[in-house]
Amino acid sequence: MDTGEKMRLNKYIAASGLTSRRKADELIKAGKVKVNGSVLDEPGYVVEPGDVVEVEGSIIQPVKQHVYIMLNKPKGYITSVSDEKGRPTVMDLVAEVDARLFPVGRLDYNTSGLLIMTNDGDLAYRLTHPKHEVEKTYRARVAGVLSPERIAKLKKGVDIGGFVTSPAKVSVLKQWERSALVEIKIHEGKNRQIRKMFATVGNKVMELERIAIGRIHMGHLKEGHHRKLTRQEVEYLKSL
Repeated sequence: MDTGEKMRLNKYIAASGLTSRRKADELIKAGKVKVNGSVLDEPGYVVEPGDVVEVEGSIIQPVKQHVYIMLNKPKGYITSVSDEKGRPTVMDLVAEVDARLFPVGRLDYNTSGLLIMTNDGDLAYRLTHPKHEVEKTYRARVAGVLSPERIAKLKKGVDIGGFVTSPAKVSVLKQWERSALVEIKIHEGKNRQIRKMFATVGNKVMELERIAIGRIHMGHLKEGHHRKLTRQEVEYLKSL
C-alpha cells in the first residue's frame, strides 16, 4: 500500500476497484484475502501503509481514477464479473474500457436495461445498501389484464414468499386485450422481485426493462451499448 492512508480491509478492497464493500466482506470471510502473506478473515482489519494485500492470489492497490459507466444490458447476459457456466456476462460488453469494472447491483439474465458499472466500491456500496432506498424504475409487459384491484395490491405491498414488498408506484401505460404495458417503481432489490410481485397478483411478466435509477435515465442508449456517466450524474449518485 502506497497511498499513505490507513483503511479498513473491506474498504481497501473496494477502493481497488475489484468489487463492492459488501462483496469484499464475503471474500474476506471466505479466506480469499491475505495481508502480508497471511490469510485474514476480519473485514475491520486496518490496512497500514506498506501492507501488501492479495485477493485470490493477486496483489491489489486502491485505484487513483474512478470510472462510471452506464450500460444498456440486453437479455441473455449475466450480471457478474464471471460465470461458472460459461454464459456471456456484462463484462463482455465493456471489455474495451481501460479499467477493472464491476456491476452495481444486478439485473436478471432475462431482464434488460440500465446497469451502472464502476470501479468505485464505496459508491456501489451506497447504491446497493437497503437503508439508502434508491428508487429504480422498470417498464414491464405483463400477460392479461392488470385490474385496479391488482394495481392496488402492488401499491400496498405483496408477499413474494417470506418477504412483503414495500409500497410500489404503479401505472398502466397501455392495456391491450391480452397484455399490459406497466411502469413500476421500487427501491428494493430482491432476486426476481418484480416478476414475483406480478406473479403474486396473477400477471406473468413477459418482458422487463429497467429504465432509470433515481434520476439517472437510460434515455436513447442502444441495447448492448454503454457510455460514461456525466459529472452531474456522478455527483447526483454520490449525493444519494
